Amino acid sequence: MRLPDINDLIQDLQLAKQIAIEDRNPNAIVAATISQAKLLGIDKPVIKDVNADAVQTISELMNELANDDQLLTQRISHAKDEY
Repeated sequence: MRLPDINDLIQDLQLAKQIAIEDRNPNAIVAATISQAKLLGIDKPVIKDVNADAVQTISELMNELANDDQLLTQRISHAKDEY
């Protein structure tokens, strides 16, 4: 007996999602969709890649990060999810 790989797990979740759709069970649809996203690693926020060469000091780096409202929101959301 072999352990299931990611493709097997995604297929199983897709089947569960299809059954949930047929049963008109929105909670189960959402749960299966979130599970698929987690398996595929697409449930995490995208973190901005800061060009280190363009930043001369830690202060400038902090300013660059602080001035990006979207990045700040993503970091706060990520911190809440992790802790």
